[in-house]
Amino acid sequence: MKIRFILVFIFFTMIKGYSQDLPESFTLEEAITYALEHNYSAINSNRDIIDAQKQKWETIADGLPQINGAVSYSNQLKQTVSLIPAEFFGGEAGTFEPVIFSEPQQVSATATLTQQIFDGSYIVGVQATKTFLNYTANNKEKTELDVRKAVVEAYGNVLLSQESIAILEKNQATLAKNLFETKKIFENGLGEEESVEQLQITLSSVESQLKNAIRLKEITLQMLNLLIGKPIDSPTKLTENLDDLTLKQIDLNLLDSPLNMENNVDFKLASNLNEQRALELKLAKSRALPTLNAYINYGSISYSDSFDFLSGDPEWFDYSILGFDLNIPIFSSLKRSASTQRARIALEKAKTQFTEAQEQIRLEWQRAKSNYTLAIEEYDTAKNNLALAERIENKNEIKYFEGLASSFDLRQAQTQLYSAQQEYLQSMVTVINTKTALETILNNKQLDK
Repeated sequence: MKIRFILVFIFFTMIKGYSQDLPESFTLEEAITYALEHNYSAINSNRDIIDAQKQKWETIADGLPQINGAVSYSNQLKQTVSLIPAEFFGGEAGTFEPVIFSEPQQVSATATLTQQIFDGSYIVGVQATKTFLNYTANNKEKTELDVRKAVVEAYGNVLLSQESIAILEKNQATLAKNLFETKKIFENGLGEEESVEQLQITLSSVESQLKNAIRLKEITLQMLNLLIGKPIDSPTKLTENLDDLTLKQIDLNLLDSPLNMENNVDFKLASNLNEQRALELKLAKSRALPTLNAYINYGSISYSDSFDFLSGDPEWFDYSILGFDLNIPIFSSLKRSASTQRARIALEKAKTQFTEAQEQIRLEWQRAKSNYTLAIEEYDTAKNNLALAERIENKNEIKYFEGLASSFDLRQAQTQLYSAQQEYLQSMVTVINTKTALETILNNKQLDK
């Protein structure tokens, strides 16, 4: 019984410890920091860095000494017979005697050391590893920027759904109150049935929107969990609200930040492509150079008519060879020339793409600034429009219960208010997203490493 209690205690302690490893509440920056460590794409981008480092050493090791060993055993089930002149054995001249020269079984063991002395393609390959490492690092940086942007959008969508639910619940409560009062007025013979029906239509529409907003909240939370690297059904709480976060994201100084092309990750990747194409041209040219390799081996061989090599009885005979292999390309029917010309064309194309990439980055920067400016302007407009719509709806509600406005006028004012509410919420999310898009192009924000 005591052992069972201890096992149960350990089990629940492990569960508690595991749950504590998963944080439940996040600010936006905390969510980004967590995602850069636990997002699935970010994890794999870190693995790509390690893989590139191993690939670099794999390339370098090709030019370092290589030692290989080999053991060979053979058993001639039917031995080869050679014919030699019979007169060597005192026989008749012009005749031959069949002779078997070796034992049927043999074992040999060799060790060979090889060393590359010169190979132009090896030199280019070592240079290419540096470019590949830079490309992998830049690709990791791009992945982190993409993760950051996706987390910001997902975080904003969760806040949007939460604010939508709060507003819709408030609208629902107000409409239910208006409907109750309108029914009482109608039952007392002081109003029209149409007024009740108008409010019922509006209330049904708001209730439907509320149900959908609740479903969307769960989906957006699951999407955020997926992006930051948590199980999608794990509890997650956002500690920021949409209003405060939007105000923090309004930074007019960002519009005056100059574009440093070398900070842009797409520029870095395009530069990597140019370096790669230049190295491919060098590689094509290097194939016209000779290659020189050296090798030395040492081995031992033994013969016997039965498998008794491990007994120590058969005699072992040692041998060793030192050699050099020089390969000189002479004529390839212009194959190497065509390969070099293709590599040169690829390099020229990469240069053109590099120029195009820079122009595209400048255009994206201008567009991102314009979108961010527009988002801030629309946020201010939506905020003012919401205040106006609230006053109009409030006045129409008062007029309606005083008999100075129709139910149609009230419904129109309510619909205008609900539209202004959603436009205001969406304008805040747009401010957050467009700022992130501009920051991604500028790449001035220090990423957590």
